[in-house]
Amino acid sequence: MRILAAAFAIAGSLASPAVAQDVAQPPPADDPIAGLVARLDLERYKATLKGLTRFGDRRQGTDRNHAAVDWIEAQLQSYGCTNTARIAYRYEPPPPRSRGAGAGGRGAGPQGARRTAAGGGTPRGIRARTGVNTDPNAQPDETLRALNSQPSTPGPRDEVYCTKIGDSRPDEMYIVGAHMDGHGWGEAANDDGSGTALVMELARVLSGPDVRTERSIRFILWNNEETGLNGSRAYVEQRHALQGKEDPPGSGRYPEPKWLGMIQHDMMLFDHGMPREDGTVSPVQRPEADVNIEFQSNSRMAAESQALAWVLHAANEQYATDYPAAVGPHMTNTDSTPFMDLVAAVSLRENERGTQVGNGWDPHWHQPTDLYATFSDADFRLGLNAAQTTLAALARLAGATVKR
Repeated sequence: MRILAAAFAIAGSLASPAVAQDVAQPPPADDPIAGLVARLDLERYKATLKGLTRFGDRRQGTDRNHAAVDWIEAQLQSYGCTNTARIAYRYEPPPPRSRGAGAGGRGAGPQGARRTAAGGGTPRGIRARTGVNTDPNAQPDETLRALNSQPSTPGPRDEVYCTKIGDSRPDEMYIVGAHMDGHGWGEAANDDGSGTALVMELARVLSGPDVRTERSIRFILWNNEETGLNGSRAYVEQRHALQGKEDPPGSGRYPEPKWLGMIQHDMMLFDHGMPREDGTVSPVQRPEADVNIEFQSNSRMAAESQALAWVLHAANEQYATDYPAAVGPHMTNTDSTPFMDLVAAVSLRENERGTQVGNGWDPHWHQPTDLYATFSDADFRLGLNAAQTTLAALARLAGATVKR
C-alpha cells in the first residue's frame, strides 16, 4: 500500500472521481506542468508517427523491425535522452495452431476470422468480426506490400529505452511504454505507432535541458507485443529483481530504480463509435470520443492501479485541451499486463480493450488500412490529448520543475 499512499501524497489524494473533480481547477499562470504540456505539438506528434510508418508494419523478427528500433534510438538520443540501452532476449514462436484457434486476434489467421470480447467485460451492442490480416494481396499499395514482404524469423530480439534520471530520488522510477511492432500488412500507424510516437514525444519534452524531476522516468518501446507481450515479459523477468540496487555500491547509480508505476499506451487514435448493423463504422470521430484509462480489477495491485488511473484522470481534466478521460477496470492484452501484479499499472487507449476494440470498434486493427493516411487531424488530436494526460500526470508524480 506504500505506492497507493505515495500516489495520494504526490498527486493531492486523487484516488476517487469525486476528489479528482474537486481539484481539477485551471492551472495558475506560472504552473510548470502547464508549460511542459504546452511543449507538446500536434504537428510534431504527427511527424514522429509518420517517421515510424517509413518502416511499414515493423513486424518483429524482420529487418524493418531492426531498422525501426535503430531509428527510435537515434531519435531519443537527439532529444537529449542520450543514456539509451536495450533489453536483449530471444523469441522462439510456439508451434502453429489450427486456424481460428486462440482469442483476441492474436497470431496468424484469416482476415476477419475472429470475434472476441477478450479480457473482461460484457459485450455490448453490435459486434463486428475482428482478426489479423495475413493476406499480402489485401494491401493494394505495391510499395508497402514489398516493404512488408520479409517474413519474421525466430531468434534474438531487442528493444530500446532511455531514462530521465531523478535529481533527489534516482532510486525510484515510473515506466512509460508503448509497443513499436505491428502486423497486418499496413503501416501499424495506430497499433501502435500512435502510442510509440506519444512516448517518444514525452521523452523529448521531459529530456529538455531545463527540465528537472525528483524521481526517474523510463521511456521504453516494447517489441514482440503482437506475439504475446514477449518484450515486456522479458523486461520484467530480467529487471524485476534488480530494483533499487546501487551499482556499483555507493555510486548513487541505480540501473533499475524501484518501480512506482507503469503507464502503457496502445492504440490512441480511433474512436468512431460502435459498428452499425451492417458491421461498418462511421468514417468520422464520434462526439463522445475520449481517452480510456484502464486498470485490471482482479490484479494483485488493483487498488494502487486504480489510484494511479485517477491521478491520470485528474491530470486530463486539468491539462488536456480537447478530450475527456474515462476510467475502466478491464485492462488487458497490452504490455502493462506483465507488471500488473507487481506495481501500479494502467493502460491508455482509444477505446475499452475488451468490450470495444475486441468487438470491432476499430476496423483498421491489424488490417492493411492501418495507415497514416487513414486518420484525420481529429484522430491525431485524440492521441495528442492522451499525451497531454500522461505528461501532466508524470510531471506531478515525478516532481518535475522547469529551470528559469
